[in-house]
Amino acid sequence: MVRAGGTSVAAAGPTLAVVAREAGVSVPTASKVVNGRDDVAPETRRRVTEALERLGYVRRPRFDAAKAPVLIDLVVHSLDSSWSGAVLHGVEEAAHEAGLEVVVSAGPTRTRAGRPERGWLDKLTVRGSSGVLFNLAELTQAQYAWLDHHRIPYVLIDPVHEPPAGAVSVGAANWQGGVTATEHLLALGHERIAVIAGSRRKMCSSARVAGYRSALASAGLRHRGEYVRHAGFDEGTARHRMHELLDLPEPPTAVFVCSDRMALGAYTALAERGLRVPDDISVVGFDDLPEARWGSPALTTVRQPLSEMAATALRLLVRLMHGDRPEGTRTELSTRLVERASTAAPAARSAVRR
Repeated sequence: MVRAGGTSVAAAGPTLAVVAREAGVSVPTASKVVNGRDDVAPETRRRVTEALERLGYVRRPRFDAAKAPVLIDLVVHSLDSSWSGAVLHGVEEAAHEAGLEVVVSAGPTRTRAGRPERGWLDKLTVRGSSGVLFNLAELTQAQYAWLDHHRIPYVLIDPVHEPPAGAVSVGAANWQGGVTATEHLLALGHERIAVIAGSRRKMCSSARVAGYRSALASAGLRHRGEYVRHAGFDEGTARHRMHELLDLPEPPTAVFVCSDRMALGAYTALAERGLRVPDDISVVGFDDLPEARWGSPALTTVRQPLSEMAATALRLLVRLMHGDRPEGTRTELSTRLVERASTAAPAARSAVRR
């Protein structure tokens, strides 16, 4: 394109300064809108957004399907857990096969008020990544909209909440895992089976509890509300919830704990009561993290294939980056029971009644 007077304009499109001038704002303000910042007045955001669309401004170049993808981002909820380690392992292997480079970051971090911290989207785009994997992320509707507006493909690994329509996600068969854990305890002869769940608002936790209830119903056992406790996937809170279950007039003889880390908290509570696993009470976990093998006794648990989930998510992301959308938006990988030493038939006279 050439303007009158012979001054050329880059074929890549208008600069941010041109957009700012068109919208009647400063360049920093236009940059805030482009980068998804929330400290912009609604009317100003509207003017800038309209200018972006009118002028055809694109924050970053689209992925070129004719070229090999180079860089993607993996955003994990934390970097200090064995869960994240398993996800990293799966992404690393699949990325190596695909010839990708991966940038790993912990975020979006959240302030004390629970709002996503500003600036993490800036870091995401400034690197020019071709796509993003989000692990256990709690994205806002505005952040989803920002990703869509900038045509940045993304895949969610085990999303915390129900993702928006059209978002691609990978998870485990959590409901079936809850069924499997409970059926294992039923097959051993347990009827007083409790569950220590994660968070009420998380999809995976709700599905596991639903599976637990379904297995009880199929066995003809009524659901006992006092046997359902929530610990928010926190080991210390799970310890307290186990004490609460033991203080019931009729305590359980077995407990399904919806994560291995929480199961270790339950182990601590049982040891503090002088109770033995599985002689006095049986325990089943969920995840099959390395912690499951560290406990004494080794923990019977439901394995969800974290590394495989991560690798599957990366392969789906590569398809999206090439403009190839999968037929379904939700992929679930199967779970399976790993039997170890923490479950047994209930004792004839359970010491839990002490």
